[in-house]
Amino acid sequence: QATDVGVNKATRALFKVADTPQKMLALGEAKVGEYIRTVGLWRNKAKNVIALSEALIRDHGGEVPDDRDQLVKLPGVGRKTANVVLNMAFGQHTMAVDTHIFRIGNRLGLAPGKTPEQVEQGLLRIIPDEYMRHAHHWLILHGRYVCKARKPDCPLCVIADICKAEEKTNNVPAPLVEIAPLEPVGEIQ
Repeated sequence: QATDVGVNKATRALFKVADTPQKMLALGEAKVGEYIRTVGLWRNKAKNVIALSEALIRDHGGEVPDDRDQLVKLPGVGRKTANVVLNMAFGQHTMAVDTHIFRIGNRLGLAPGKTPEQVEQGLLRIIPDEYMRHAHHWLILHGRYVCKARKPDCPLCVIADICKAEEKTNNVPAPLVEIAPLEPVGEIQ
């Protein structure tokens, strides 16, 4: 896996020379690979970038679709990536659930779930619309730097008062108001 910092650093130079699917194809898999060599699994990612570029040109006129079902059909694009694109590029209210958001949703009891999709649905239900555009980033940063997997830094937590985690290390109680449990969800679109 690759970190956001590593990907952003590696792709900065790439996007200066190839910022469209057509330019990515012209660059070719080997050259794309040279630009992203510092990113984990770079060979596979370079292959996916070329396949993705081909699919965007062939199936979508070179444009990125604004529909999750269409996005996840593209090479190398899963639900999390599709949700990032829909949220950031198209302003849609989506929640891309990574390992940090999955942990926070469950640890705090805000959106418990056994799958990323269940946590996603729970967060979509409780996060006010006006915060949806940035909530994904806030939750990732909170999970990365405060509510860490191995040793959460509870005294620095700005939402400790709503945390229901057993491992909580400070004395701020969780609120008495319960969040209604999620209704069972069928297949998630």
